[in-house]
Amino acid sequence: MPGTAPITQDFLTIPRKLPEGPVNLVGLTRAQLRETLIAQGTPEKQAKMRAGQIWQWIYQWGVRDFAEMTNLSKAYRAELAKRFVIEMPQVVSRQVSADGTRKYLMRIAGGHEVEVVYIPEADRGTLCISSQVGCTLTCSFCHTGTQKLVRNLTAGEIVGQVMVARDDLGEWPERGAPKNETRLLSNIVLMGMGEPLYNFENVRDAMQIVMDPEGIQLSRRRITLSTSGVVPEIARTAREIGCLLAVSFHATTDEVRDKLVPINKKWNIETLLDALRDYPRLSNSERITFEYVMLKGVNDSDADARRLVQLIKGIPAKINLIPFNEWPGAPYERSDWGRIEAFADIIHKAGYASPIRTPRGEDIMAACGQLKSATERARNARRESPAEART
Repeated sequence: MPGTAPITQDFLTIPRKLPEGPVNLVGLTRAQLRETLIAQGTPEKQAKMRAGQIWQWIYQWGVRDFAEMTNLSKAYRAELAKRFVIEMPQVVSRQVSADGTRKYLMRIAGGHEVEVVYIPEADRGTLCISSQVGCTLTCSFCHTGTQKLVRNLTAGEIVGQVMVARDDLGEWPERGAPKNETRLLSNIVLMGMGEPLYNFENVRDAMQIVMDPEGIQLSRRRITLSTSGVVPEIARTAREIGCLLAVSFHATTDEVRDKLVPINKKWNIETLLDALRDYPRLSNSERITFEYVMLKGVNDSDADARRLVQLIKGIPAKINLIPFNEWPGAPYERSDWGRIEAFADIIHKAGYASPIRTPRGEDIMAACGQLKSATERARNARRESPAEART
């Protein structure tokens, strides 16, 4: 609403600049990089050019050592090395599923950890990245939601996940080589740990870096941001990021959605849909994706399918049906396959695409809704083990 403050949680983000020591350049926007160089002694008349050169080395070529930035003078490179660093999240573990899915556990500042998943497909490679350590939303079907929010990720920690994955895939182009349009990492989805719209500024800055034509160079149509329905930030996402939007919908009545997605108590289905109707026009996007996890006996009836079609009427949309990915202690079961197909058929006959998402990476707990940092799982296991020993 006009005049209200953004609904974000940036007070939980660690400072981009630490009080002492070298400044990490990863995650600074172009304007911030230029201002940082000026503050550290680069003449103002040269700062825009120098920022552009450094930007290309970091984001187009994947260079981490200032000494390799050969279109800068040796003296300037030495000064950069004294004052700045180019740092990424640290890979703690890397698991590869039988289906080729890769799950990375990455450590960030403060010793916190987030999970990142790469999903290879025949025509694309999608990286699922995180925006927060933990989550505030406590969606009852989501394993990630059982881990309390610790803090927001910085822009550098968000874009750093993309850069680390490109490292692992060996996908930084060779300098001077012809441009190759074939990419192993071609798409990004903000569907990992956290609610992206509760960390709006850092997500926006990171995605602007990813989309920059002189850097990682991913089109905004290759980026999908998934929200559970932070209504005040939806129009802002259209204006300031312009990426594709996915909505964790999962129910067709407020009574059920209040239980599955508790943020619905703040912004109910009607309020959410009102905000979504303008998104394709504001962002110049073709359609919105509605994500719908299939829970046996909860939201998977023919009546639910028909209500869903009526609710989204007039919104350019597709509905992704997600078989529930079970996790230890989950309070729900996956809908039977025949039930999922019947649900999809009703939606398809109403004129909407209704793909059923193939579960990927279940054997390494990398599937949708299963992400939770390994340290959190280990901590819980230690708490539970004395009780188990007594039984």
